[in-house]
This record gives sequence, structure tokens and C-alpha cells, in this order.
Amino acid sequence: MSNRPWAWIACGGGLLLGSAQAADPSPERQAALTHLLRQDCGSCHGMTLHGGLGPALLPEALAGKPDAFLVETLLNGRPGTAMPPWRSLLTPDEAVWLVRQLRKTP
Repeated sequence: MSNRPWAWIACGGGLLLGSAQAADPSPERQAALTHLLRQDCGSCHGMTLHGGLGPALLPEALAGKPDAFLVETLLNGRPGTAMPPWRSLLTPDEAVWLVRQLRKTP
């Protein structure tokens, strides 16, 4: 094992970003993911994603945050906060798709 954990983190981030080129989920799965975003994420981040218990998830609030960071947050949660991990319900490709949707949300 390397004494440079940042190298492993960078490698993992690169793998996640590589997933951005994967095929989009099926239309049925996209509908389910959109429902999850509005209902489950909305329960903490506000039904209009303007914030609540959790921060706003609007494009301007996410500006400057790397996609890999957001995907990692979706999949593994944020220890010490109310943000749970969603890895048991989302694939990495689905998390990438959700981040892309959040960046487009009006």
C-alpha cells in the first residue's frame, strides 16, 4: 500500500469521472431516480431543492464542487452529518447521472 493516500483518492475520482461517459439509465430508471431525487433527497434538501436540513442542491449552489466529490457524497454519505450513503440504492453510473441532473435543474 502506498504512503500517498491522495494518489488512491485521485485514482478513484478518475474512475468515477470515467463513469460519466457510461450510457444513461433506461427511461424507467430515470423516472425512478428523478422520483428519488425529488422525494428522498427533497425531504432534507427541500422539496424544491432550495435547502432545508441539508444544503441547496441547485446548480449555483453546486458550482465549484467537482462531480467526483458529489458522486462520492451520494454514494458514501458525509460522516458526521445527516447525509446518508445511497450506495445500496444507486450504482456509480446512476450517481453520475443524478449529479448531471442536479447541475441542469432550473
